[in-house]
Amino acid sequence: MLNDEKWMKQAIKQAKMAATKDEVPIGCVIVKDDKIIARAYNKREMNQQSIAHAEILAIQKACKKLKTWRLEGCTLYVTLEPCPMCAGAIIQSRIEHVVYGAYDPKGGCVGSCTNLFEAKGFNHYPSYTSGILEEECSSLLKEFFKQKRKKA
Repeated sequence: MLNDEKWMKQAIKQAKMAATKDEVPIGCVIVKDDKIIARAYNKREMNQQSIAHAEILAIQKACKKLKTWRLEGCTLYVTLEPCPMCAGAIIQSRIEHVVYGAYDPKGGCVGSCTNLFEAKGFNHYPSYTSGILEEECSSLLKEFFKQKRKKA
């Protein structure tokens, strides 16, 4: 649990960087052998790419660093429950474990709307831990959208 909080704080740092660039504050780090091998934050607005989610960008960086698409032995930390696209990418990349902070009742696919990690028929089933530093992760998102509504 303490290690999960340590690494989630690093994901939160990434989320805060996203917010400074007017991106939805979601951050991600991937850890292997007790070291961060990749870090990323949402860049959908910057890149004008619907797939530029923090998890996707971090997975791409981790694959490049390890020179393989199989991210076995890795743990992915993300501030918001993965969406269907990201949950699918996590399954496809063979990430061993996922830790997320805030739940996403409108799009989360690791327990909220559905759970792709438990859907029958896949050839890989990541384990996961939810709700780590949930309040801090959730408040980043709530504050971001509150400010957005004020500006609108």
